[in-house]
Amino acid sequence: MSTTLRYGLIGTGMMGLEHQRNLNAIEGVEVVAAADPVQESLDWATFTAEGRPLETFLDYRDLLTADICDAYVISSPNFTHRAVLDDVMKSGKAIMVEKPLCTTVADARHILEQARTYPNVFWVGLEYRYMPPVQHIIQVAQRGELGDVAMVAIREHRHPFLVKVGNWNRFSENTGGTLTEKCCHFFDLMRLIAQSNPMRVMATGDQRFNHLDETYDGRTPDILDNAFVIVDFENGVRASLDLSMFAEGSVNNEELSIVGRTGKAEAFIPSGIVRVGQRSGWGAGVHEETIVDDRVLVEGFHHGASFLEHLDFAQAIRTGTPALVTAEDGYWSVLMGAAAHLSIDEGRVVHLSELR
Repeated sequence: MSTTLRYGLIGTGMMGLEHQRNLNAIEGVEVVAAADPVQESLDWATFTAEGRPLETFLDYRDLLTADICDAYVISSPNFTHRAVLDDVMKSGKAIMVEKPLCTTVADARHILEQARTYPNVFWVGLEYRYMPPVQHIIQVAQRGELGDVAMVAIREHRHPFLVKVGNWNRFSENTGGTLTEKCCHFFDLMRLIAQSNPMRVMATGDQRFNHLDETYDGRTPDILDNAFVIVDFENGVRASLDLSMFAEGSVNNEELSIVGRTGKAEAFIPSGIVRVGQRSGWGAGVHEETIVDDRVLVEGFHHGASFLEHLDFAQAIRTGTPALVTAEDGYWSVLMGAAAHLSIDEGRVVHLSELR
């Protein structure tokens, strides 16, 4: 490995470019190559390099053959992840793969089995756990300041899915479905906070407004734009998700609360406000502050989370230590999304054991 960590990007759409901008700002790393089958996307990567040398490839397999990288960041469309990972893992190089790990439980399980014996860092890009306000209240809970955690509530009220190359994200077969593609972040946070694996899932949801006036090759998009999801964990923690993707009229897109036996903590994104209070103090005992992380040099689309994630990823590569966001984490977040979709489709409670 060279003194400077050399990165290759596989997929240079919106998220690929966000990774590139983050890596441009981190000392001791450089993006030396990029691969994407769409020339316009490669042109954007060349522009984002800001004059730095960048080799480009229309086929990621040619990038792998060139063998000029210490690490690969995979942000190709969701439905390509299994095939791309099967090829990239043959390199033995460090890997960060964007969420979701895969679009199906079977594919996620396949990659998980490969990752368990992978000889290098294998990292899943579930960067919401790196948002500074979210990190703060998780640390509050882990220090025991709330007592035994009992409930986790997450609300995401936001805009519709963004436009991506070819609008591949308009169809569940390409994304894994909204509750896998988008909400794997929240299922990962639930499991991280609960410190337990999910036992059962109950959900309702549908496609109420978004993308119904669009057609692609004669097909209308089928992705859900709203849902309620309840998750029960093996240790008794209960979590909920309230999702609306037609709620642009919001100050905060995400709200996260953790309630324990003795207290409550909540975080608001993007305002960065957190509140922590104790039952004994009632409302008068709530402390409010705005949380920032001075290490963040690139805010990006995720309020600095991707930048902080890359700091830890690079540190893991340099030190040879395990990934902090693992294939196991990626697998469970896909499993929970799939269970939620099955619950909606069949109108029943789904036990995770059915899918495992």
